[in-house]
Amino acid sequence: MIPTILIAAATCLLMILSILFFPKVHIGHHNLDTYWPITLCGAAALLILGLADPHAILSALTANTAVNPIKILVLFLSMTLLSVFLDELGFFRYLAAFALKRAHGGQVTLFLILYLLVSVLTVFTSNDVIILSFTPFICYFSKNAKISPMPYLAAEFVAANTWSMALVIGNPTNIYLATGAGINFVEYLKVMLLPTLLAGTAAFIALFLLFRRRLTEPITVCCHEEHIGDKPLFVLGIAHLGVCTLLLALGSYIGLEMWLVSLCAAISLMLCTLAVSLVRHIRHISGPLLPRELRSCLGREPWQLVPFVLSMFVLIVALSEVGVTDAIATLLGNEHPILSYGVISFLTANLVDNIPMSVLFERVIPSGEAFSEAAVYATVIGSNLSAFLTPIGALAGIMFSALLAKQGLRFGYLDFLKIGVTVAIPTLGVALFGLSLTV
Repeated sequence: MIPTILIAAATCLLMILSILFFPKVHIGHHNLDTYWPITLCGAAALLILGLADPHAILSALTANTAVNPIKILVLFLSMTLLSVFLDELGFFRYLAAFALKRAHGGQVTLFLILYLLVSVLTVFTSNDVIILSFTPFICYFSKNAKISPMPYLAAEFVAANTWSMALVIGNPTNIYLATGAGINFVEYLKVMLLPTLLAGTAAFIALFLLFRRRLTEPITVCCHEEHIGDKPLFVLGIAHLGVCTLLLALGSYIGLEMWLVSLCAAISLMLCTLAVSLVRHIRHISGPLLPRELRSCLGREPWQLVPFVLSMFVLIVALSEVGVTDAIATLLGNEHPILSYGVISFLTANLVDNIPMSVLFERVIPSGEAFSEAAVYATVIGSNLSAFLTPIGALAGIMFSALLAKQGLRFGYLDFLKIGVTVAIPTLGVALFGLSLTV
């Protein structure tokens, strides 16, 4: 038991240190994230030393259950491809430019428009895609308008990681926890809509109070024109995303699993895009046989999540076998599950990241108990809102910091804590209160 706990603890500690002090290493012309090789080494050590049962892990990876991590990875990567495809065509930049050009009421109006736009788009895509798309645009716009980018970057990050709670597809942690508990798309939405609305409103108020002085400074709206890159491909992309979202909502009623719906949508989009490109190539209209948008999509997929999630899954299975998850469940108890699971998951995610936390808590939460459903939803809230307490709270935070570093801006640990104390904590309280009204 002790060697397993020590290896798992050392793996998590090294992962945290890598995120804080050496998030990337340079190998030739490529940058490699350091957090996932560390977790991969930790999982390999457990297997080599015989502390993790390979048969139990293989059985879990091949099991025909909703909590199969391979199915969850397929679902998230497929949905990411649909969203990134639209981003490659300039859809998100076009919407941002369109909205910002109409911000004639000064920075307060601009702040509100940006928050609402990010919130709506996050609901139907995912928080990671929105952060990837909007962060460089906000930096560019703020520089040209000669205003501080910090209020808008904070609003973007907080909105993306708050409104990602609304749908089960908004965050891989939502997918993992909800599917593990057998909660379908519509059932999830019915419970999480009110907590998300309350949390989103509370987050906006807290952000506005935090940055109200900066938002009184004058602004020069000078946003350049943005255009949709390829209209036929755009129609294909938006149609696939719309139909996929609709089928995800109806899937539980017609016997379709979410991972299969999203995978079919992603494959269909790629095949349709290749067909359009082939027709153009034959007719010598334009473009290469493999469209740039499709190549970029595959290149921007978060492939590092695959070894990371599978490695953490091995660690959690090993800890479960020595009784750690049962001990945590006993410690949390079954009284006040919304408060206990919501707060503890929120804090735990800022020690080990929200994806490993979700993998752990999926096994901690007892199935079939009266309080289990409340505990699952509370953990979902904790996993999403943990992102803006510290940069360790979610992969979105790591990605966000890296994007800002490329723009010559620093958004460090203390900046996260400033937002965390003033925004994340009250937002968490409001969201858990909203959950208590719907569960």
